[in-house]
Amino acid sequence: MTFLFRDAAGGALCPHGSVVCIGAFDGLHQGHRALVGHAVARARALGVPAVALSFEPLPRELFARGAPPPRLMLPRAKLEGLCALGCDGVGLLRFNATLAAMSAEDFVRQVLVARLGVREVWVGPGFHFGRGRAGDIALLRALGEACGFTAHEIAPVHVDGERVSSTAIRAALASGDFAHAARLLGRPYAIGGRVVRGQQLGRTLGYPTANLRYGGKTPALRGIFATWVHGIGGRPWPSVSSFGTRPTVDGQEPLLEAHLFDFEGDLYGRRIEVEFVAHLRDEERFPDLPSLVAQMHHDDQQARTILVGAPAGATAFPIASCRA
Repeated sequence: MTFLFRDAAGGALCPHGSVVCIGAFDGLHQGHRALVGHAVARARALGVPAVALSFEPLPRELFARGAPPPRLMLPRAKLEGLCALGCDGVGLLRFNATLAAMSAEDFVRQVLVARLGVREVWVGPGFHFGRGRAGDIALLRALGEACGFTAHEIAPVHVDGERVSSTAIRAALASGDFAHAARLLGRPYAIGGRVVRGQQLGRTLGYPTANLRYGGKTPALRGIFATWVHGIGGRPWPSVSSFGTRPTVDGQEPLLEAHLFDFEGDLYGRRIEVEFVAHLRDEERFPDLPSLVAQMHHDDQQARTILVGAPAGATAFPIASCRA
């Protein structure tokens, strides 16, 4: 069982020490997994907990409230993924004005040393932290000498000569290059969540959908897609999905709506995962509902054709047990 904590302040969580890795971990791509893997391996060797430390919201979301950057992964998926990678503890620190104003030195002493009893800290290349991003690997090593821990920076991870990064994955998704995104991620790109009730307009138009909200975050892709839905009936289910604000019906919040081909049943409340296979078209506003339905028929047939030649991938991290 993995423990979760949200606050920088508080009592000691790892009285016998820990190995800590720090990062945004948005998408948990191959670079992130290499970083977590190093930390977990070292924690097992030392016989102490492996702790992944991240932030929610991500710092760039706090500093760009008017135009928040796209997110690859929601907080719950990040937590589940870190648990599945072997972390014994996960810190999703509340990133607010107070934490943003904390100096790098205070962050090390209050969070890494006092709360986590850190013995080793692992970061990715070019890591910065603390007020004004003043902290870096050199500062971590200097403070480590004074506080009794060591600091390590892993080398960049490359795939086919390209450095793996969340930025590169967002660009691949925005351009509809899901094969490229999958290579950088190490798995197909997918979004999971619990099915919620929508306006049920799709049902009245002959296209009932399973709807997933995106937690008020900005998605990394929008449009209409050929997709596989995981978590139903023990097999991936072919589908066509819309991800966006539904301009024809004046929607506001981004919503992922998956229409499962030839499916009958109630999915409300069930956790599913939608795997993206191909971009069919961008969202657009239609003059009336009959025009929208005609396009939906076309999207349906196009997605069915694509999925015949595109087998589903293994997308989800296993669901891990976590406690607050």
